Amino acid sequence: MFAVFKTGGKQYRVAAEDVLKVAKLKGEPGEIVEFGEVLVVGGDSVTLGAPTVAGATVAAEVLDQARGPKIIAFKKRRRKNSRRKRGFREEFTLIRITEILTDGKKANKEVQPRPKRAPAPAAEAGAETTETAAASEGATAKKAPAKKAPKAKAKAPAARAKPKGKPKK
Repeated sequence: MFAVFKTGGKQYRVAAEDVLKVAKLKGEPGEIVEFGEVLVVGGDSVTLGAPTVAGATVAAEVLDQARGPKIIAFKKRRRKNSRRKRGFREEFTLIRITEILTDGKKANKEVQPRPKRAPAPAAEAGAETTETAAASEGATAKKAPAKKAPKAKAKAPAARAKPKGKPKK
């Protein structure tokens, strides 16, 4: 299921567990915020709003309040000895979408613990798997570069065969 919602003058297409940066919102890290301006809700069937979908909300957890990279605005008027340099860092909120709600349902105000990722299943013990693993390791292993012999030192400048420049008369 996905939704398109509007905040900060921009529109975002999101699904559950998406992490995105939006313009600064009120809220401390760990709080749940709701977005009511949902324009489209999709999934099995797509619901378009006119202008918004009635009863639809998007709930998100605030992860961080931060500032973006510095943007330099440098203005120069040639031949006028006029220069202006201004720096600006936009503030943003990092959020994780927790759920997309329809039919006027209320968002869960408590942050649900995220499920831990299970480690990859271990390879089965068998002769075939160990042989293929060894072959793949040998194919991907990097070869150590061969040592190069030290270069011979250059001859002294007096031992040069030809002098540089034009001959004197």
